[in-house]
Amino acid sequence: MEEVGVGPWVGPWPDDPRYDPALLAEGDRRNVVDRYRYWRREAVVADLDARRHEFHVAIENWQHDLNIGTVVRNANAFLAAEVHIVGRRKWNRRGAMVTDRYQHIRQHDTIEQFLAWAKAAGLAVVGIDNLPGARLLEHTRLPRRCVLLFGQEGPGLSAPARAACDEVLFIAQFGSTRSINAGVASGIAMHEWIRRWAQFPDSLDGRP
Repeated sequence: MEEVGVGPWVGPWPDDPRYDPALLAEGDRRNVVDRYRYWRREAVVADLDARRHEFHVAIENWQHDLNIGTVVRNANAFLAAEVHIVGRRKWNRRGAMVTDRYQHIRQHDTIEQFLAWAKAAGLAVVGIDNLPGARLLEHTRLPRRCVLLFGQEGPGLSAPARAACDEVLFIAQFGSTRSINAGVASGIAMHEWIRRWAQFPDSLDGRP
């Protein structure tokens, strides 16, 4: 099996505080883009913070939703400002594939606490769910400053969340299933924001 990452640094070590001596000596097997090889975790986060996008992502977690790890991983990939978990603090981090180390995550005990935070932050709350009266995501211009709110697998958005959303959007589907996985839906919605508002990168390291 091909090894992931790179081995110990070859040649004189770089004189740069962003580099981690342990990684330089032992190699860097983390799942990071080449730009961040051998960097300290704090240095990676600081560099990401300088470039984060203006959208946030939130997911309700009343029944210990297993999709949260995927949501966090997607948020890291699309450089969301923060991920907000509404409800239970505990969630399955395996699906995040360690990206939670680089992604800001905030927890709110209740939907009311979350909504108060969003209002204070001046963010539009955009629910993503296939509810009656919802508008098609692909035909909607997402607000630049917004938080994309997802419900749990199965029940979808809770009644208080639905009532508080500035708008609710649904994702176009063409098959027989009623809904798609919340983790998958989050990636589609985040990329729709990226398609509308982000400056696209010229290379695989994610930088414009």
